[in-house]
Amino acid sequence: MPIDWTASEVYFTGVHSLFLFAFHFALLLNVSVLSVNAVTKSATETTIPTQHSVVKVITFSQEPYWDAPWRFQQVSQAGGSGFVVSGNRILTNAHVVSWAKQIIVKRYQDPKSYLAAVEFIGHDCDLALLKVYDSEFFNGLQALSLGSLPSVQSSVTTCGYPAGGEQISYTRGVVSRIEMSAYSHAGNRSFLIAQTDAAINPGNSGGPVIQDGKAVGVAFQGISGLENTGFFIPTPIVAHFLKDIQDGVYNGFPVAGLRLEGLENPAYRKFLGMDSISGGTRVDGSLPFTSIKSGLETNDVILKIRSIPVSNDGTILYEGNRVHCGLLFDEAQVGDTLSLEVWRRGAKKIVPVPMISYTADLAQGNQYDTLPKYLIHGGLVFLSLSRDYLKTLGRNWAVSSPPDFMYALQYQPYQNPDEAIEEPIVLASILPHPVNANWVVKAPALLTKVNGIKINSFATLDSILTKSNSDKAGSSDTGSDLFEFEGSKLLEAMDRGQVKQAMPVILSNYGIPAARRLR
Repeated sequence: MPIDWTASEVYFTGVHSLFLFAFHFALLLNVSVLSVNAVTKSATETTIPTQHSVVKVITFSQEPYWDAPWRFQQVSQAGGSGFVVSGNRILTNAHVVSWAKQIIVKRYQDPKSYLAAVEFIGHDCDLALLKVYDSEFFNGLQALSLGSLPSVQSSVTTCGYPAGGEQISYTRGVVSRIEMSAYSHAGNRSFLIAQTDAAINPGNSGGPVIQDGKAVGVAFQGISGLENTGFFIPTPIVAHFLKDIQDGVYNGFPVAGLRLEGLENPAYRKFLGMDSISGGTRVDGSLPFTSIKSGLETNDVILKIRSIPVSNDGTILYEGNRVHCGLLFDEAQVGDTLSLEVWRRGAKKIVPVPMISYTADLAQGNQYDTLPKYLIHGGLVFLSLSRDYLKTLGRNWAVSSPPDFMYALQYQPYQNPDEAIEEPIVLASILPHPVNANWVVKAPALLTKVNGIKINSFATLDSILTKSNSDKAGSSDTGSDLFEFEGSKLLEAMDRGQVKQAMPVILSNYGIPAARRLR
């Protein structure tokens, strides 16, 4: 509590005045000693770190419109938190600084603003590391060290700058559970997560979660409709991120690419010859790259990962918590090799599995900081099929999206990988112009072929249209390009000469700077 020396205290005289002075002096001395020792003092319960290690992050960001990616939304301002780590850098959430045009950081009770920039960012794990241009920002600041994974039912304190005020805020809570769960920032990744009843509000994101003077996590998300519930990224994930970037490159978390199923059915275990073998989770399928490079096969039963037993429901015991065995793949760095003990056709076998990076499924999740591709041809707007585009179709996009869209994006790569499309292309809209006045196919529609050639990426589409427009004789007698779409199975045509004449007018009428952006 601050000491307020006011004129009303002067009326004390004699012994009372001397006693009051001694009391205030002792109190002031005690407060000073506590403030100096707060960083190094070891406590049996949660302690508040020096507030100077926690910073306020202000981001000015601008996102594109995913259904018209040559246009951009208004610049928006949002606040978050962060904290100082070793190397004079600030750790925060990736979602705090995504699509940033400008980043400002502010110290505790310091009115000065400092410019910062993203040095490393991991959208998969929702973490980012910032550098500050002015080195004076770190004068007198002490880096917070990372603690270990907190125990369930232990107390933690969340620190940050949540909405509703300008000053730093502290909220204490209890760790209620630790498990594997989805990270909402990426949308298609699940990692270790810790739940607490300490309030985590907008603006808290990126702030440290403290236990015994050390950061044991980074506050990052909540669930709408739940009260007194927040989530933080625990230290095993944070430590992985910080180790990954030591070579100057962020490779991300390796993806096993395996579809695992529990093996609790006694009849199935008997069928696999596992009557006397306990535990194990079955490989139900895998992405093409994993089946080739990992050596794992469908119906392999994973018994151990790094000598850690895997239960028949696919879980392991991890520091007293029952979590999915995928955590052990997450702990590995890209380039590592994990040793798996598997049961295959009646015998145990050791299979070394190399940990590699996989980014072919980015479109299945939320994407950031890279402008979306597009191509316009005769007013036809072609976009990459992605989760971000589907979200433009409405709040309930997962239900209302065309079934062939959802299948091509989410399910075909796993159910029928040999027929999966590398980069599905969708006709998102049609910009009205006489050249497309008689066009019958309605948007949105999934493009399958052009001039009889299967379209599996923007590179293929652009190559076909570029070649046909440069071919003097044309690729057909009609001088048209033929487009085929999924579902309707209708063929539609565009006259090449008319398209060439119409494109400058279309771009000018709709204020579009370029007909394509393919990188």
